[in-house]
Amino acid sequence: MDQEKVTVTLTAAAPAARLFAVLADPTTHAAIDGTGWVQEAVDRAPLTEVGQVFRVDMYHANHPDGAYQVANKVQVLDPPYAIGWLPGQEKEDGHLEFGGWTWRYDLASLAPSETEVTLTYDWSAVPQFIREYIQFPPFGPEHLTNSLHHLAELASRP
Repeated sequence: MDQEKVTVTLTAAAPAARLFAVLADPTTHAAIDGTGWVQEAVDRAPLTEVGQVFRVDMYHANHPDGAYQVANKVQVLDPPYAIGWLPGQEKEDGHLEFGGWTWRYDLASLAPSETEVTLTYDWSAVPQFIREYIQFPPFGPEHLTNSLHHLAELASRP
């Protein structure tokens, strides 16, 4: 972990295309999540283009609202090698506002059914005013490791 991002890597017993398909399906994100905060996909369509927004319901006991919704904007989509998004919130007027942190998965095929998966949580673009009330990272690196284990398990299912 450096000062502004956490990166973990795992070798999964699954092809990169299968892992990518799981990541590109918002309905799997609650099962992948290593924190337990992601609840259910609101937008269920597969992720197919940069700029696409997908919303997920969240729950965190320390969040002011407890239950809340995150609007994620796809920033990277390079099947089957990389996928990433910028979490934010949708305001009452429909405007999306982003905090500056990102999630990114990079996939490198090692063999036909073996892929190195790297997950990066990066908060280097978070403005100071947000850092004053949110501690980064808001979880330990073990949560990213848990996410990769969950992803590998989902991708290895028939």
